[in-house]
Amino acid sequence: MKAAVIESVGRAVVTEVPDPTPGPRDVVVEVAACGLCGTDLHILQGEFAPKLPIVPGHEFAGEVVGVGTQVTEVAVGDRVAVDPSLYCHECRYCRDGHNNMCERWAAIGVTVPGGAAQYAVAPVANCVKLPEHVRTQDAALIEPLSCAVRGYDVLNSRLGAHVLVYGSGTMGLMMLELAKRTGAARVDVVDLNPARLETARALGVSGSAANADELDRPHGWDVVIDATGNAAAIQDGLGRVAKAGTFLQFGVADYAARVTIDPYRIYNQEITITGSMAVLHSYERAAELFANGVLDPEVFISDRLPLDSYPQALEQFAAGVGRKIVVVP
Repeated sequence: MKAAVIESVGRAVVTEVPDPTPGPRDVVVEVAACGLCGTDLHILQGEFAPKLPIVPGHEFAGEVVGVGTQVTEVAVGDRVAVDPSLYCHECRYCRDGHNNMCERWAAIGVTVPGGAAQYAVAPVANCVKLPEHVRTQDAALIEPLSCAVRGYDVLNSRLGAHVLVYGSGTMGLMMLELAKRTGAARVDVVDLNPARLETARALGVSGSAANADELDRPHGWDVVIDATGNAAAIQDGLGRVAKAGTFLQFGVADYAARVTIDPYRIYNQEITITGSMAVLHSYERAAELFANGVLDPEVFISDRLPLDSYPQALEQFAAGVGRKIVVVP
């Protein structure tokens, strides 16, 4: 079959690889669409994936075309979205309910071959059936949405909060949509990319700017969310948190990124700094929210490119052109 392969640091190609074979409790999915994510760029940079080469792609959906000998939950012909998370369910963190901190953490498209291919293997337990009205190609958005849902689980934000989001790429826009639906009184967005800011405005922000100073909120925001992973944005955002407020590190920063905190201010103003890593008990909820129309796929997916264009799609994504880019085998 044809697949995208990150062969080595900085090098991605599209080539032929062996067809996947399901284990007893696995299914084979014919991929309808696979989204690109910041994690894929980190893998390209030699981070996250324990070894290369790897077939990337952890945001995907498709049709079941093969099932293992012990699979009864889905059948050939079912359309599914796939949670890429692979947990051991045995370590201290799994047993404590923090599976995303699993000591043997793995993921489809990160540690094992993923969905940037014609076919992918997934445990049947990771597959969520799609209702008839959901287009399979659009369902690649469910995985990033499940990460955003996890972010809001961590925030535990109260009604009437004033929220500031750094970044209006796919994840920032998803946090915007969830903030609007979880009772925020105001949601502002900061981004240096004018085209992305325009999309945020179309979705309905309270304020948008290239610099938070332009938003004229001297007392700060109750909730500040970084969806960029950019050290300069993170540093600025930490200074925008209001007293008794919360800063959520949601964007994936480079390993080497560093910022400075003010311990006395954190103590004196009771500021919470927290993080949200990937998916945790949120995929099914995201699938239901998606089916109920929480996101408009035509707004969120800016480019649908053929699988053969995967290396170019990575370059476009790295350049910040467009919103969610998906490849279609």
